[in-house]
Amino acid sequence: MKLSEKIQILRKDKNYSQEELAEKLCVSRQAISKWELGTTLPETEKLILLSNLFNVSVDVLIKDDLDIDCKNYNNTCHQIVNSSLNNYYEGLLIKESISDENILDLLNVNKIELWKTEGYPKYWTAIYFTSSDIDLPNKLSKVMISDENFGGNWYVDFKHNNTKYIVFKDKILKYEIGNITEKKKVEIECKKLGILDISDISE
Repeated sequence: MKLSEKIQILRKDKNYSQEELAEKLCVSRQAISKWELGTTLPETEKLILLSNLFNVSVDVLIKDDLDIDCKNYNNTCHQIVNSSLNNYYEGLLIKESISDENILDLLNVNKIELWKTEGYPKYWTAIYFTSSDIDLPNKLSKVMISDENFGGNWYVDFKHNNTKYIVFKDKILKYEIGNITEKKKVEIECKKLGILDISDISE
């Protein structure tokens, strides 16, 4: 199913007119019409807004092989979780934290931001991703940087269903989201590696 069809189906499921959807996205009604006709495509920023508004992943919107199933446009619409989608990891990777860029071939990039920091390097490239590679935690642990000359112990955090992963060089930590005991154990391990506070890691 094409992106144009998905936008129309999801809009109707939410009972939005083209005008109402346009207002929520700060675009013209003509822009919505062109998206639904397939004559133009939404910018990345608008795709992310559509994803949040319709409660589906960006991957589902843009990949023709991932479908949505709406039995009744005005009743319920749910995302088809094809066999691979259940295995998706979703998270945030700082590009400067890896020693081998080939790992990026395993990621579906949903959004990229440039962060100015007080640390090293001065600018970080933040990559919001999903991945269906079942061995992703192990593969990431092999390429994370652990070097005092390059910022110390870097890590990547992501989740799979209800499990949160925090991966360092040659070390995979994980806990069930909502399990305070497991999270405390992970916090202790993170402190040993120089990460004093994981409270800002999103769940």
